[in-house]
Amino acid sequence: MLGEKKQLTVKRDLYADPTFPANDTSIYFNYCTPLAQFRGEISWLRPQEICSTPRLFSDKPQDVQVKQGILGDCWFLCACIALQKSKYLLNKVIPPGQPSWTDESYQGCFTCRVWQFGHWVEVTIDDRLPCLGGKLCFSQCQTEDLFWLPLLEKAYAKLHGSYEQLWAGQVADALVDLTGGIAERWTLKDSGRNMEKERTGMVLEKTVFRRLMNLKEQCVISCSVLNSRQGASELGEFHAFIVIDMLNLSKVSGKEIFLLRIRNPWGRRCWKGPWCEGGQGWSQLDPVVASELLSQIQEGEFWVDEEEFFREFDEITMGFPINEEGQLQSLLTEKVLFHSQNLFGSWVRGQSAGGCRNNSSFPTNPKFWLRVCEKSEVCIALLQKHRKYSPDWAGRIQNLTHLAEENLSLAEGIQRKNYQAVGLHVWKVEKKRFNLPKTLSAPPVVGTVCHSYDREVHVCCDLSPGYYLVVPSTFLKDEVGRFLLRVFSTGRISLRTRKKQCESYPPSALSR
Repeated sequence: MLGEKKQLTVKRDLYADPTFPANDTSIYFNYCTPLAQFRGEISWLRPQEICSTPRLFSDKPQDVQVKQGILGDCWFLCACIALQKSKYLLNKVIPPGQPSWTDESYQGCFTCRVWQFGHWVEVTIDDRLPCLGGKLCFSQCQTEDLFWLPLLEKAYAKLHGSYEQLWAGQVADALVDLTGGIAERWTLKDSGRNMEKERTGMVLEKTVFRRLMNLKEQCVISCSVLNSRQGASELGEFHAFIVIDMLNLSKVSGKEIFLLRIRNPWGRRCWKGPWCEGGQGWSQLDPVVASELLSQIQEGEFWVDEEEFFREFDEITMGFPINEEGQLQSLLTEKVLFHSQNLFGSWVRGQSAGGCRNNSSFPTNPKFWLRVCEKSEVCIALLQKHRKYSPDWAGRIQNLTHLAEENLSLAEGIQRKNYQAVGLHVWKVEKKRFNLPKTLSAPPVVGTVCHSYDREVHVCCDLSPGYYLVVPSTFLKDEVGRFLLRVFSTGRISLRTRKKQCESYPPSALSR
């Protein structure tokens, strides 16, 4: 009886969020995912009702694994690893100094921050978490008394409207939301799709991949299986994994062997290849070396060699490193992109929604002046605003057969409904007065290889000093939407909106 009274006191005295209540409205959007089978069975408990000594973090957060529950948000969990690699990002997303369960001032609420369309947005939640059988049923840390991850997941779900709306997504989007930076995607093979229409991902060469793996301690590297084929069930089709490590074993094996250590957010082993425990691959190594490498893997991890990796996985996603001052670093050169500027814009039907370059109306698209003041490595990113959910969206993503016919994952199907196919092109202009149609008819200095349904597209290149015209566009004419144009550079830049009535360049103010 005393225990029951104490539990009731806890529930009555602590904060209960009225905008994200502890009921099915916060879990479900339209019951279109496998979560629907748990309707009416999920209860809500506070951490001190789940375990006796809840903690927010471990003393060694870099050692803590994330574990996926029954919610299909592996894409978000992979991005959460970025917070374990950067104290700056962890403090940005989960502000320090918040009262915890052992503090007398604790009120049962937490505040997290998520980057959204150019701004860090604060999201306050109560600490009631979805459970089945008295245990967390969505994300959790492998060490079960740690609660930073399920609380952050709840804040992210609140931002999206429900937990169900986190089912299926892009690792790149979550990385941007948790870092305020940029994420790059590469394909590991030609998947047989119409690459010009569907994807902006470049094919990743092995030599480049090995160099990028040198950044594994600084940023998240995720890999995914996208296409249905023999063996995909072992990995989980449309499932995202985390690349933990890469070892060059050429010196100890006598031949070229690169081993990659992969972590599955499911938290269980799922690999039966040559380098699984007892697999034939280990016969190529000294038994002592093999035993040491096998002892390193934790639950949910496995080793694959580079050949297997490129054969079995389809895509790599990698976040740009962010230093402790919050500045982006180039994935290509690791140089710090010290300077950045942002501008908002929109495509308006009949005015500034000119479509792609195949349309005669392309020159009516929004245009921006970029002045590069010194030779610089420049990254220009076009982020489009999320469309509001609609009943039509809900009905269409339920039709998984339709998605399968188009060889699309659920995440890609949702992406199409939420975003336009967009592209970005940049021209260098030599004179202060120029002929706009003539300029746009010439090949751009740099541009996206296609119009993509990705939430954000970007181009990175070296630019010489001078003036540039930047034109973001949708693939189809008269498609409306809002966007944010972001420019990051190693050198000084100036970004301005081009006014329709003015053909001359704006004042040469520099960013500092």
